[in-house]
Amino acid sequence: MSKKLAPSLSAPGKGPGLKRSLGLWAIVGLGLGYMTPTVVFDTFGLVAKQTDNVVPLAYLVALVVMIFTAISYGKMSGAIPSAGSAYTYVKESMHPNAGFMVGWTSLIDYLLLPMVNCLIIRSYLEQLFPGTPGWLWVLIYCIVVTTIIYITMQGTSQANMVLLIFSVVVMTVFVVMVIFQLVRGDVGVINPLEPFFHDGVSFGAVLAGATVVCFSFIGFDAVTMYVEEAKHPSIMPKAILYTVIIGGGIFLVAAYFAQLRFPGWEVFPDYAIEDSTLPQIGHGVGGGVLQAVLTAAGFCATLASGLASHASVSRMLLVMGRNSVLPRKFFGHINARTHTPTFNIILVGVVSLLAAAFTLELIAAFINFGALIAFTFVNLSVIAWFAIKKGRRHTGRHIFNYIVMPLIGTAMTVVLWVNLSLDALIGGAAWAVLGFLYLLWITRGFKKPVAGFDEGQPVTGAINEVLR
Repeated sequence: MSKKLAPSLSAPGKGPGLKRSLGLWAIVGLGLGYMTPTVVFDTFGLVAKQTDNVVPLAYLVALVVMIFTAISYGKMSGAIPSAGSAYTYVKESMHPNAGFMVGWTSLIDYLLLPMVNCLIIRSYLEQLFPGTPGWLWVLIYCIVVTTIIYITMQGTSQANMVLLIFSVVVMTVFVVMVIFQLVRGDVGVINPLEPFFHDGVSFGAVLAGATVVCFSFIGFDAVTMYVEEAKHPSIMPKAILYTVIIGGGIFLVAAYFAQLRFPGWEVFPDYAIEDSTLPQIGHGVGGGVLQAVLTAAGFCATLASGLASHASVSRMLLVMGRNSVLPRKFFGHINARTHTPTFNIILVGVVSLLAAAFTLELIAAFINFGALIAFTFVNLSVIAWFAIKKGRRHTGRHIFNYIVMPLIGTAMTVVLWVNLSLDALIGGAAWAVLGFLYLLWITRGFKKPVAGFDEGQPVTGAINEVLR
């Protein structure tokens, strides 16, 4: 494997490169912050209802799938050490047109993630202030977040780390309180295996729940964008795998004790199951005090994720505009005063307003469609790059590492993908068809090469440092 370092994100000769200052745990922290640990409580009621109250089992299944996929991400980030994504890996290992389609499908994740954060914030505030209409909270949130990013898109890694630590501390307090309540025998169940198995649980229902909780893991792959700021690209495979294992461990522990404390989903009102059960869980365990603290932790983590995802998709649209994948005049516009892609930022803010009309279940399903497509093709790209392009298929070790392992990861992601809701499959397929028609148009029927649009690509020399 070549040890040549990745090129700078700045165009050659037009600006300074990115500083290699991020160590292993700094990158893991960024990945965990992007994953938003408190989301386990937001979707708990929904997943409990779908799985017949075995939420931890759904997380365990999803974690196994994500570990295989994380291993594939690690292999590809080491082989292609440039700030990239599933798009980059598929483009380089298979074909630029295939990479475009994977990137286009993944774009739905980027576009909808800011809306999800807005929806969760709306749910928190609706439950804390039931007399205020939800659309008002959505409007206020979108105005505040859009304004902040309109003014500056500078990185918030230190703030994300503080918010991450705060969230994990609050979740630890939650677990300790639940343990004390269970030991006293006040509430919950006594059988410690019941959150993983009991009569009436079907594997199909668990798979359906696992497709929902995959949403919780989205963001672990985002650490690949920091490969050019890592102290050395060789730490990236570990960073990706550690992010998945630690994040999955947090989800699994929190879900396990929440399931022990709330053995039946029926205790949650329907409106909370549809949007977020976090405030209800906090109140059930620690009354108004823990409800306020847990909601504050969820609010902070979700807001940080919302800022990051809003800025991220705005930047991705900017790259697409600058490379003429989308109309350059609009999407490639940079405000001369703020040095931000203001048209894109406002557009994402307008899309996020739709959070007033959708449920978390539906939006998460659409996001999972794009994510599982990306995960599937990253697994396949390992086979295409190592086994086919590089010819590493003639020893038992190579066959296991570069064919068997990624095939297992592919099969697992496909199983989850086909268990998505019908609405998600139809909507995702329609988005993919639209992308294919657009690909035909911009390549003039595949007669021209397709432009790239992964988030890590250079935009322009001097402004690149500002945008990141």
